Amino acid sequence: MSNNLISTHAKSFSWAGFFLAKHTFENGSSLYDFCRTLDDIADENTSLDSKKQKFNKIKKDYIERNFENPLIKNIYNLIKKFNISEKVVLDLFDGIESDIKESIEFKTKRELLVYSYRVAGTVGLMMAKILKVDSKIALRSAVDLGIAMQLTNIARDVIEDSGRNRKYIDHDFIKIKETLGIAELFYKSSFKSIKEIPLINRFAILVARRVYREIGNNILRKKDLENYNKSGKIFVNKIGKLKQTIFSIFDLFILIFSKSYIHLTNEEHMEIGKEINLNERF
Repeated sequence: MSNNLISTHAKSFSWAGFFLAKHTFENGSSLYDFCRTLDDIADENTSLDSKKQKFNKIKKDYIERNFENPLIKNIYNLIKKFNISEKVVLDLFDGIESDIKESIEFKTKRELLVYSYRVAGTVGLMMAKILKVDSKIALRSAVDLGIAMQLTNIARDVIEDSGRNRKYIDHDFIKIKETLGIAELFYKSSFKSIKEIPLINRFAILVARRVYREIGNNILRKKDLENYNKSGKIFVNKIGKLKQTIFSIFDLFILIFSKSYIHLTNEEHMEIGKEINLNERF
């Protein structure tokens, strides 16, 4: 598995993936390879027409079930094996396609939330299926964790996104903190339902949640826009990942004594629901 995309591009997830059962990591890696391939098309430094052509070819192959394309064959294998809704994959296509434009500027919180669901909440939902989660409450929490991670990405990558003419949020530290505040709500909402994940894989998700959340904490430690602008790509180093892994051990024990599932994001889900019927995706 050393050459797959999850190892090459997603150090936080690769770290957490170490704690997954081997077969689960392999299935998760196939999912990630599919998602990352689409994402890389939107981000590559080529003409807009070239991006659209590549993207539309993969989307057409997906809709027409062209299994001669190994990427499409692999994603349909996951869909069949883990009962993933094809609508969720189409939502992901919609999210990536919205990035293949000359410029992007979000005006409302709903735009931000719907986009975050499409490009990352979908991935959380599909990964939950791979982890054999069935409870609708827990699947909602998987969406929440994906959205939380995407909002963290957006808060971290304001400068990088600006270079691609993408303005998901303002280049303002108050707005960055506000976005991380929304992300924190989603992180908290996702926590207790992790108990629904089979024990063999539960710890890995706790680690992924902790490590990615720490990226947001590292952003907040910059304190102002000047320090943020000077920081470059903000990440969690190996010592930081080790600390968060240790904290995740405590989370594992906290979950044992957790009983109630309180969703903190009902209002946000209602906003997303004005465009997407999430119940049809579970």
